[in-house]
Amino acid sequence: MEATKIYDVHIDSKKRVTLRGAKYEYYNVREFENGCIMLEPRELIVPEDLSARTLEVMDQSIKNFKLSNVSESIDLSDF
Repeated sequence: MEATKIYDVHIDSKKRVTLRGAKYEYYNVREFENGCIMLEPRELIVPEDLSARTLEVMDQSIKNFKLSNVSESIDLSDF
């Protein structure tokens, strides 16, 4: 893969680096022992669906609730 931009940067007093003309707002950073740093763009989005595992846990919770297989009530009157 060929580089589209090559430039030098310096770290400011708060240990930050500025990316010029960055296309993304968020990046995943990987820092290696040899000093190399890899940035991968990230787009933070809301997932459209719940995972199958989450749905299974929710179904099991409802089954337990309907069978009265629940923990003891918590007294919140002190709060």
